[in-house]
Amino acid sequence: MKFFQKPPKNNKFKLLTLCLLLIFFRVGAAREGVNVGAESAFTNLVPAEQVEQTAKQQYYQLLNEAKSNRALAASSHPLFLQVSAISRRLIPIAVTWNKRAQNWKWEVNVIGSNTVNAFCMPGGKIAVYSGLLQQLKLTDDEVAMVLGHEMTHAVREHARERMGKGEVTQGVAAVGGFVAAQVFGIDPRLTGMVARQGSELLLLKFSRQDETEADLIGMELAARAGYDPRAAITLWQKMSQMNGNSPPQWLSTHPAAQTRIKELENNLSRVMPLYQQARKNQGLP
Repeated sequence: MKFFQKPPKNNKFKLLTLCLLLIFFRVGAAREGVNVGAESAFTNLVPAEQVEQTAKQQYYQLLNEAKSNRALAASSHPLFLQVSAISRRLIPIAVTWNKRAQNWKWEVNVIGSNTVNAFCMPGGKIAVYSGLLQQLKLTDDEVAMVLGHEMTHAVREHARERMGKGEVTQGVAAVGGFVAAQVFGIDPRLTGMVARQGSELLLLKFSRQDETEADLIGMELAARAGYDPRAAITLWQKMSQMNGNSPPQWLSTHPAAQTRIKELENNLSRVMPLYQQARKNQGLP
């Protein structure tokens, strides 16, 4: 008598098919939203605390200059209230991309200037220029796309990444130190670079890959906060129409308008369900 019998071939095929389907759906359901790669290993070449401290110093210097020129928006100013309210909805979602960001002392300010610009420095220091809001007549949804984009630069630590890459490119970091930094963490011989590059944090240029990542994650952050991700498309259409062949400072290193719009459109289907769910959770249609 056989205690173990081979299952019929059709059952083996069904079992294999079931296993493959389970694996597929498990991987597919691992994360909703846009697909981006892991954080760059180059960030490990730069001490986060020093970069954030330097950013804080530069941020306050900028605010003091704006205040002395009576260009710093008061907490009762309509533009400040708009940016602050949107930021409060985005920050709890942004910090899920970076555990350390949960302990950042996030700050939001609006600076009166015709400059079409905005940024979020390491440590969560946000500034939006009134020119961006007024000249483009941005809706709340479009402002959310701007803030989501800039917050992504901070939580994905693009500044540290660029600074780390700059050190390696310039040959300051020896090959041995570079390998050690990736394997064991921060190489103390490289900490001096913060002093060399830190003074240029406000002028730091991100790569086009960083910008694309900020576009996509920023759109997701906004969608999860209940802002219409389709506004990312209208935002960049406005930017393109306003500037033509002369992009503003904020767009100087960004991908071409049509390229980024196409990338955003290709990812809308990934974030629209998040937006719809967020609206439902907020009791909105």
